[in-house]
Amino acid sequence: MATSKVRSGQSQAESVEAFSDLDEACATGLRQILDENGLALAAVPTLSAEELVRMYEGMLRGRLLDEHMLTMQGQGRVGLYLDARGQEAGVIAAAHALAPDDYFVPALREASAALYRGLPFRTFLAQMLGNANDPAHGRQAPGQVGSRASRHVIGSASVASQMPHATGLAWAARMRGEHTVVVGFVGDGGTSEDDFQSGLNFAAVFKAPVVFVCQNNQWAISTPLSHQTAARSIAIKGLAFGVPSFRVDGNDVLALYAVIKDAVDRARSGRGPSFIEAVTYRLGAHGPSDDPSRYRDPAEAAAWQRKDPLIRFGIWLHAEKILTADAQAATRQRIDDEIRAAIASEEAVGPPPTSSLFDDVLAEPSWLIGEQQAEYLRVRKRQSSQ
Repeated sequence: MATSKVRSGQSQAESVEAFSDLDEACATGLRQILDENGLALAAVPTLSAEELVRMYEGMLRGRLLDEHMLTMQGQGRVGLYLDARGQEAGVIAAAHALAPDDYFVPALREASAALYRGLPFRTFLAQMLGNANDPAHGRQAPGQVGSRASRHVIGSASVASQMPHATGLAWAARMRGEHTVVVGFVGDGGTSEDDFQSGLNFAAVFKAPVVFVCQNNQWAISTPLSHQTAARSIAIKGLAFGVPSFRVDGNDVLALYAVIKDAVDRARSGRGPSFIEAVTYRLGAHGPSDDPSRYRDPAEAAAWQRKDPLIRFGIWLHAEKILTADAQAATRQRIDDEIRAAIASEEAVGPPPTSSLFDDVLAEPSWLIGEQQAEYLRVRKRQSSQ
């Protein structure tokens, strides 16, 4: 039975079908494969043991990275860093669903996808530190890494701006006759922004090969979801634009992979965009200046802690004899050692050369740039001699 919307004074016969009951169920239900105890409730996607282990390692690397970066941030060793603890499942599921030539357009907490898709960890750290090994020579805002080689677009602090960016990349690929698919992330707060509407609408009208993933972590800084929208779900908003939309357990990496992979395949076949709501939770603070204890009930965070996506996936892998508890502990130690070694190496690297201030301004440096550089060096020499 179709769901219909009728304007005031309009007869039922004149109504227009908006979406089917099945569409509505997909956008308001909750797709789940692994329950909170790590038990499989439905068929598991066809993935090899190697792929499953790699996905677990990707989630674990993101978790350990967050722990180290937050410590370094508190010590003043890095600038702004926004962690993704509790939200790792959606990031890695999307990264694993993409082909190497596809694009990943992040929001604020998807840095581990760049590592998963090939960004060397030392290069990631160089960007975080802004040292001489940083490809951007320290110019990029802290915490927003990118990689041209792994097609991970640098994040934007402008909320929801990545929605039209992802749509534009996808539309350009279609115009060129490429089979590239783009995945773009947004937060629950971002779905109230104009860019969300614009990106989704353009993608729907022109059937751009893009998959939008909303990490609904329940809080837009201190604004709860209940104050963000009166809709029954975030996913149902996509149906208004004619976009197939799905609501998924955001702490279930297998369910997320299954839904995102189907959406990626759909986009690649020319059938247009999809919108996926990942129902998850931000375990930590929004950022370094935020204190969630001032607006969140501790019992709420404790309840979500028991739904930890990493623990849930680990329990299932152990039960399936794919990765035992001992092997998981060894994996944790190995990754932690790798992170510590990379941090020690990159922190020993000095800042970018001062010449980079002038070298990358113009493709062909003008006499004016040369004059400014000479003056800069003269002033630096004078200061160092005083």
